[in-house]
Amino acid sequence: MRIRSRFVAGMLLTLIVCFMSFTLCWAEGENKDTPRIGIISAMDNEISLLLDSAEEEEVVTIGGVDYHVGTLCGQDVVICKSGIGKVLGAAGVTAMLNNFDITEVLFTGIAGGVGDKTHVLDMVIATDLVQHDFGEIHADGFKWTKGYVGDGYYPCSEELVDQAYSAAVSIIGEDHVFKGTIATGDQFVASEEYVNWLQDKFDAIACEMEGAAIALVCMQYDTPFVVIRAMSDKADGLANKTYNDMGDRAAELSSSIIMKMLGDTPSA
Repeated sequence: MRIRSRFVAGMLLTLIVCFMSFTLCWAEGENKDTPRIGIISAMDNEISLLLDSAEEEEVVTIGGVDYHVGTLCGQDVVICKSGIGKVLGAAGVTAMLNNFDITEVLFTGIAGGVGDKTHVLDMVIATDLVQHDFGEIHADGFKWTKGYVGDGYYPCSEELVDQAYSAAVSIIGEDHVFKGTIATGDQFVASEEYVNWLQDKFDAIACEMEGAAIALVCMQYDTPFVVIRAMSDKADGLANKTYNDMGDRAAELSSSIIMKMLGDTPSA
């Protein structure tokens, strides 16, 4: 009798374990197959407000990057912090696109303003992006080249640009929101001379360190994207001080634009 009881108990335990394993695998498969909006940034302060506001279902770690799966403002999302620079930005969005069903990519964060148009805490919605440090070094200096895709400018989704612009205007007003080219390079720019070159060469209105890399990967995957940046500094000789003073506020502002976009997007 005892042997039979132990056998039955063992069978029940086995069935419970199998059921739990099946349920877990099913849930993970459901999360993987659910169409989601991908939200990516470079630094903790650029996604902290988003993560605080999201309803998290699970965290999937890929290549040392945490992908937070859940809902935000009623939308199914995946949120990650890729790290700073073009390499980590490209790696982060590539892993996201390969492991989740991403319908569109929203990049949020801070940047340096270029030229006289933008000021600290203004918003720039990228219409296109360019790698300002892609080129050749000759004896007489650096020569920019367009790279291997098109004319070197990577256009954002017009629909997402319009959504982001409308969301930003509704929050901070039309006078503080701009659309235009964002220049990307693996440098924190704090040089008035270099800022002037970015403006003259590319007609850029902001500069940062990840956007064009994100854009190029999204183009390769045929995934709509937009880059949304709040100005933390003017990328000039005072950039380091201004960034330290205003970086967190600018990051929160950029996140608020994302949430406004999601809140205005009808649920599927």
